[in-house]
Amino acid sequence: MNMKIAVYPGSFDPLTNGHLDILKRALNLFDKVILLLAVNPKKKSVFTIEERLSMMKETVKDLKGVEVDFTDGLTVAYAKEHGACSLIRGLRAVSDFEYEFQLSAANSFIDPDIDMVFLMAKKETTFISSSMINQMFQSGVDIKPLVPEAVLRAYQSKKK
Repeated sequence: MNMKIAVYPGSFDPLTNGHLDILKRALNLFDKVILLLAVNPKKKSVFTIEERLSMMKETVKDLKGVEVDFTDGLTVAYAKEHGACSLIRGLRAVSDFEYEFQLSAANSFIDPDIDMVFLMAKKETTFISSSMINQMFQSGVDIKPLVPEAVLRAYQSKKK
């Protein structure tokens, strides 16, 4: 049996319920999904790599077919090394499309065998982004409905 593996990359700073929704829907399409923390050293993060990996692992521990990993290299190269046929990306709005379209073209140039699979965010999660969550939390907004429990705890411990 040929296992269909996909990689769902992101900075996940932090992982949100929007990301989780995309991940769960990707599991309906693939036998295994690698939730990949793609580290961009130029991007200033709220949470460390270790904190993000810990939150990700705790959040998905009960989801069958999910593995958590990280890379500081090209995600398309990581996908090929791990036998993945696709990269998963979530689209919230038209504004995401242009960036994702360019990324897809670049990835296709690097490795035409890795497909990009785009899943549209559900309408109730379209406004959720990691940067929006960070701003809301810093402004005292209750983010509990927008993030997994592990993320909420991590924010609360940072606040102390």
